[in-house]
Amino acid sequence: MSDFTDDLDDLETAEDFLRFFHVTYDQRVVHVNRLHILQRFHDYLSADHGMEGLDDEGMSSRYRFHLERAYQDFVVSNAIAEKTFKVHKEEARKMADRFVPLDSLLGSPVG
Repeated sequence: MSDFTDDLDDLETAEDFLRFFHVTYDQRVVHVNRLHILQRFHDYLSADHGMEGLDDEGMSSRYRFHLERAYQDFVVSNAIAEKTFKVHKEEARKMADRFVPLDSLLGSPVG
């Protein structure tokens, strides 16, 4: 096991990850979105197929990039809009199904 992966084993909270990778963060954003940030971070890492063969420094840089990206997703948006978890994907779908265009409520203009 490398020093990098050994260090990762010690991280538990979203704040631990953010501090370890030197990502500046607003505690209010993390407080509301901590699980979503970590899930998105995991998703980004899983989709990154270019990390094989990287040394610890390269891995650390790539992890930091994905964590910063995951955090920023929730600075500019929210969990429902980002559809991080299945429950949010289902809620977004339900909201789309309930969408009623304004024109249909107003009726046709009288001519």
